[in-house]
Amino acid sequence: MGVDWTKLPPELLESISENLKLYSDYLSFRAVCRGWRSSTPKTPSHLPPQLPWLMLPPSQSYQSHCAFYDLSTNKLRFLSLPESSNPNKRHCGSSHGWLVVLDESPSILLLNPLSRAKLHLPSLSFFPNVHSFNYSHVGKEYSLRSPSGDLYTRNLRQMRDSIKKIVLSVNPSKELRFVAIAILNQTGELVYCKNGDDSWRFIPGAQSYSEDVIYCEGLFYAVDKHGGIAICDVHDDSPKVSIVQTRTQLDGDMQYLINSGDELLLITRHLDLEFSFEPHQSYLVYRTKRFEVSRLVWSGPHWERVKSLYDKMVFIGENSSLSLSASDFTGCMGNCIYFTDDYSESNYDGSLGEHDIGIYKLWDGSIEPLPCYPRNSFFRMDWPTPLWVTPTPC
Repeated sequence: MGVDWTKLPPELLESISENLKLYSDYLSFRAVCRGWRSSTPKTPSHLPPQLPWLMLPPSQSYQSHCAFYDLSTNKLRFLSLPESSNPNKRHCGSSHGWLVVLDESPSILLLNPLSRAKLHLPSLSFFPNVHSFNYSHVGKEYSLRSPSGDLYTRNLRQMRDSIKKIVLSVNPSKELRFVAIAILNQTGELVYCKNGDDSWRFIPGAQSYSEDVIYCEGLFYAVDKHGGIAICDVHDDSPKVSIVQTRTQLDGDMQYLINSGDELLLITRHLDLEFSFEPHQSYLVYRTKRFEVSRLVWSGPHWERVKSLYDKMVFIGENSSLSLSASDFTGCMGNCIYFTDDYSESNYDGSLGEHDIGIYKLWDGSIEPLPCYPRNSFFRMDWPTPLWVTPTPC
């Protein structure tokens, strides 16, 4: 006589569910039947860090929904995100499963796509370089003060696009005392706020350390164009900055910091310009040529080239850079860099719409396209670049 799997004891079902490590497996488990669903919480709290999903550009066919590509299942998952799907919206980072959403207002929204939780950071009009803000000054809504003290104006879109990336220290759902750091595009300055603050503040001494920022063990680490590191302690009202001048001056077009286990890694990205021809027009687009990986040797200090990541894989782009072990997941490869194009809006801000994304294999220097690109015709390639988002249900 067969077992009626729908009649398993609730305590057994709960025990099994708590041993599932992947969010996609947890969803499948709860989808088996009503009994299994009622015996397990809708929002799991036991899951380890998950494999990121690739948030794809909004679709004309699914205007209030966003598609996420799940590497582990090779499937698309659609989530209702009207706050993020408007063409005037811009994603300005993802940290700990939370999207940073900007639009052509001063608002800065934090949004968890899975839980639908929302938080607001102090608005753009309360950035420390903003002298004044007035909606009635159409086309010149913001008056800004440059580092030299000069005043200049920016419109709503220009101010929205002046933020390179916003990085969170921790998951706001689990720690309300989180800190956010924003990288300013034009000036290369870093500004920060704590949850509950009314405004943003400069981090003095960290200007030009604006390639990337990560948070590790209570401190923010920022990197400049040549691999110099600024260590920022923003716990007190007066930030403390320590500069790590490395002997090795690295060349490259972009730098990304990665916390990988007990090591600080630097991913250096090299770009090429390609001249492409289309009917009735020609244009320049950026293309990733190669990556180099280095690790920080603190005695010296200096950057040391790394030939292999072994089982590790890294995810870089507008997201907070992330390192995971490939053996913990299906559908992905170790010793690889999964990248998106966060360097130039000219590749996707218009009708050209070519995204420079893929999988860089460190062992042979080849680039493999992600399985979801080139993809279904209903995705508009001229909308913002895809973005890695770690599914975090709570």
